[in-house]
Amino acid sequence: MKEGNRPVSDMTGEVTDLLQHLIRNACVNDGTEASGHESRSADVLAAYLDGPGLDLERFEPTPGRANLVARLSGSDPAAPTLLLMGHTDVVPANPDRWRNDPFGGELIDGEVWGRGAVDMLNLTASMAVAAKRAAAGRPPRGTLVYLAVADEEALGAHGAAWMLEHAPDAVAADHVVTESGGYRLPVRSASGPKLPVIVAEKGSYWCTIRVRGTPGHASMPLRTDNALVKAAEVVTRLSRARPEARIDDGWRRFVRGLDLPPEDERDLLDPQRLDGYCRRTEDVGWARTVHASTHMTVAPTIAHGGVKTNVIPDTVELQVDVRTLPGEAGTDVRAMLDEALGDLRGEVDVVSDSDEEASSSPVDTPLWDSLARVTRALVPDATLVPVITVGATDSRFFRRRGVPAYGYGLFSRRIGFGEFMGMFHGDDERIDQESLRLSTELWGALIQDYLG
Repeated sequence: MKEGNRPVSDMTGEVTDLLQHLIRNACVNDGTEASGHESRSADVLAAYLDGPGLDLERFEPTPGRANLVARLSGSDPAAPTLLLMGHTDVVPANPDRWRNDPFGGELIDGEVWGRGAVDMLNLTASMAVAAKRAAAGRPPRGTLVYLAVADEEALGAHGAAWMLEHAPDAVAADHVVTESGGYRLPVRSASGPKLPVIVAEKGSYWCTIRVRGTPGHASMPLRTDNALVKAAEVVTRLSRARPEARIDDGWRRFVRGLDLPPEDERDLLDPQRLDGYCRRTEDVGWARTVHASTHMTVAPTIAHGGVKTNVIPDTVELQVDVRTLPGEAGTDVRAMLDEALGDLRGEVDVVSDSDEEASSSPVDTPLWDSLARVTRALVPDATLVPVITVGATDSRFFRRRGVPAYGYGLFSRRIGFGEFMGMFHGDDERIDQESLRLSTELWGALIQDYLG
């Protein structure tokens, strides 16, 4: 196997092959209980990890929604336990918009293509390879737990949340690492590479806005109370909502850790200048990240309404994704929605589907120090910077139980930041083999450094 024109190592070939299998399993999670089928990838991972050193356990809360635990017991019961967690489900993909089959797992010019290649099957695979290799060597002092979970893409009810509720001993750990930092930030730093470690994540307030109207015959639309027309105006107003920027201590710590030119640091730390910075920066992916990290965001995502072409619809339901910053709650979201909708607020019902507050982990931990050491060995002069992620991960379930959880990985320069971020739930998702090698080496070094 080759990466471009250069031979790749056996380890890189191994993680590439495993990633291709996971992609081809097409464990698509559309949010319904019958979707996902993560048992397919649990089977593949169990077959791969089966062998001396690793104790395997399988948990299947719902048929087809399997979670796999692989444990490498340490030699010292008093030493720490590290949990490496990856999810096996992926979001849907529209093949018509892809240059290659989203579930083909093809290796093209040193890149593995397919849904989940970035989010997050590359890490799920590289963690598994590192765990298997660790089991083949001298047992560490501490204990390693590898966890491959279902249902991360739909709130974790069949995955991490279920495991912590129903099998907490199987996933007990002192520290957790999951998705996904370690990519190169597109900033003008005065020193070496700045690699983000996700130590916090925004909260999520998913809601349904039910727009009310009055039914009638569509052949006589004049002066009708059309819920669909009203819903279009609701969507327009939500798209124009502009919650103010909020600069908190976490954002200040992140920006100051980047070692930026003074004018860039000033703009990123001044809420009056921040929106202007986002508008003029050339990297759209970076602009979106900066904006979402400092604002409550609102995005209408799904619309359902109408029953027949010749009937004026009396109800339209809109699904809306709102993400909140630390310190914001459902009351703040409802106030924002009231302001955005204005005089239409009385024409709609807002029903909360989920309301989860932001979560965070401390950075003064042995795991942080260990990640910094092993990263510098692989990427000289690199500095870790703590950051909030604007999406949701399974880290939040562990943080709520007092377990520090970080999002990390290690990625090459081959795919730029904007393109990389655009592939999360986007088109033409792929990962390069150099990134697969770096992440696999990272986990192997972390196991040795942290667990001893």
